[in-house]
Amino acid sequence: MAITVLIADDQAMVRQGFGALLAAQPDISVIGDAPDGKVAVAEAARLRPDVVLMDVRMPEMNGLDAARSILSAGFDPPVRVLMLTTFDIDDYVYEALGLGASGFLLKDAPAEELVRAVRVVAAGEALLAPTVTRRLIAEVTMRRSARRTPSPALAALTPREREILELVARGMSNTEIAEALFIAEQTVKTHVSKVFTKLDLRDRAQAVVLAYESGLVTPG
Repeated sequence: MAITVLIADDQAMVRQGFGALLAAQPDISVIGDAPDGKVAVAEAARLRPDVVLMDVRMPEMNGLDAARSILSAGFDPPVRVLMLTTFDIDDYVYEALGLGASGFLLKDAPAEELVRAVRVVAAGEALLAPTVTRRLIAEVTMRRSARRTPSPALAALTPREREILELVARGMSNTEIAEALFIAEQTVKTHVSKVFTKLDLRDRAQAVVLAYESGLVTPG
């Protein structure tokens, strides 16, 4: 089945351009768009898309508040949110990752990167691989280093689970982690699942935020 997408952006040209690009893909279907966050929340509830491309800065309701509403609604199956921004360092995007957004993408990213991002997010993975994403998390966290405190929840993890969490936070996929640790990919998936359960995490994006904020992983 095609991946269904809702595009939320206050610029009509952006909505039309992204819509045309994604609709040209055989495995992606653009089922709606929204000119502001308020409409995006309503349309997400009505259409239940697989992925919402959410601009950070919009009138009526900004992308962060809209993402919060959508991600807290508890849709089943879940509606994934991929944030769009003009700036590679944006506190709003960082906050969105903490809320459970699946990642972010710069508006001037190459067309193939947008298509890939939608596919990655629709598959349930966080868009953490691009260097710019890691830089955003690292730099924003570094600016907040004075508030960084170890998370008591980390004590519940086994040494192997802490190791897995650190590698997830560094942007490694399950396959890459399996190769690095010389274990089966299914074993990695089991560890990741246990880490998420113990730390009450929604996905890999939240895992990255927690790992940086707790000091498990340091910027650099």
